[in-house]
Amino acid sequence: MKKKFNIPDTYVIIFFVVIFAAILTYTVPIGKFQMEKITYTTETGVEKTRTVPIAGSFSYELNDQGEPLIKGVKFFEPGGEVGISNYIFEGITSGDKWGTAVGVIAFIIITGGAFGIILRTRAVEAGLFNLIKKTKGSEYLLLPVVFFFFSLGGAVFGMGEEAIPFAMILIPIVIGMGYDAITGIMITYISTQIGFATSWMNPFSVAIAQGVAGIPVLSAAGFRIIMWIFFTALGITFTMIYAKKVKANPQSSISYESDTYYRNEFNFSDHQDLKFEIGHKLVLLAIALGMVWIIYGVIKFGYFLPEIATQFVIMGVIAGIIGVIFRLDNMKINDIASSFRKGAEDLIGAALVVGMAKGIVLVLGGADAEIPSVLNTVLNWVAESLSGFPPAICAWVMYIFQSIFNFFVVSGSGQAALTMPIMAPLSDLVGVPRQVAVLAFQLGDGFTNLIVPTSGILIAILGIAKLDWLVWARFQIKFQAILFFFGSLFVIAAVLINLQ
Repeated sequence: MKKKFNIPDTYVIIFFVVIFAAILTYTVPIGKFQMEKITYTTETGVEKTRTVPIAGSFSYELNDQGEPLIKGVKFFEPGGEVGISNYIFEGITSGDKWGTAVGVIAFIIITGGAFGIILRTRAVEAGLFNLIKKTKGSEYLLLPVVFFFFSLGGAVFGMGEEAIPFAMILIPIVIGMGYDAITGIMITYISTQIGFATSWMNPFSVAIAQGVAGIPVLSAAGFRIIMWIFFTALGITFTMIYAKKVKANPQSSISYESDTYYRNEFNFSDHQDLKFEIGHKLVLLAIALGMVWIIYGVIKFGYFLPEIATQFVIMGVIAGIIGVIFRLDNMKINDIASSFRKGAEDLIGAALVVGMAKGIVLVLGGADAEIPSVLNTVLNWVAESLSGFPPAICAWVMYIFQSIFNFFVVSGSGQAALTMPIMAPLSDLVGVPRQVAVLAFQLGDGFTNLIVPTSGILIAILGIAKLDWLVWARFQIKFQAILFFFGSLFVIAAVLINLQ
């Protein structure tokens, strides 16, 4: 009898990546860049400063013999230092409330709790069941509409973490409609990252990259808008073809087994008598107003993780109070607390992965350009190896490098600040327009967010879908190849038309 292959858990995968990273520290010397402050203007006209590496300033850290220093990471390090065995704790506690990892972990847990309250009211179920009854089978058309607007959100204000609570709502519903978790991930998370990758105004990636590269922010917007339309249409087409196939044969889905929980919980045939009452409508109104508040805050005031997490808490508490007042599903005041706790518990596993993934970067020495690390050395090696190739090939290699580098530095703004000061002047030397260097960065950064296991947002979404990363990767690798092929064409075309 043939033995069934057991797919390694995400934690196991990350552990072996940590081991690989540790081995690199025993073979690759560490280096650093000199830094300088630059000033750039955002798309809203606000002037900001950022500290970035100086091109050509890379130097190795030297040992006592004057040779490049190889500083292998130890197995265990006391005093808050990073060792192989320390990667979980150090990864979880790294960063601050504005970003990876502790800020993202807190965001995931808090929004999970907030939406635990919202889902306890069953307002989302009642509203969508009512909508589907009224559309009489045309709910299929909801998929491209949701995909389009989420892609627009990714393009306009860098929607990423904001997709997590939407996934909590839509993935179970999509499964209940007869599709699968993968369809739900496509319309909630994949759509945002396609918009993120092809944006003409994303304040967290393209705007920063253009500012750091010394080119006008929002320049070449026409080219990028065309690119966004193309890739959004491509994503919608791929999603609709896939969704139709799964609808016709649910067991063809590779997530069929893991979808069992939601399939039983959100089966429409079992909820025909669920009435859409005034209390449900008020909860949905509170959610809608909360989302408008979040979007307005992000665009107008630059709200990020601390503000957005708090907005979700307010939204959840208001929904809970409405649920208690209107006795939605016999909800009592203690249910607000218990459902918050349950919602947070459901995402603890995903939150831990964020810290573990950050631990990989820490083992490699961190992503700070002015502190000697293996990552800095690798970045410099790539920059040096590009000289001498035709411009189109150089631009394509930049795209490949940014795609790979995103495995280690998932943050779009972090990757822009670290790589663009090197890639921008390098592009001048090899005949690649700086605008194309930015394009290679944003496509490489955005598209690989869909598959890299170091992406905290992706792992959180997969946690909601109850889907193992390797199962997702088996599906996503096909779409990833399609995106990479067309992304390569756009990068090469931008060189050929001398995009400025």
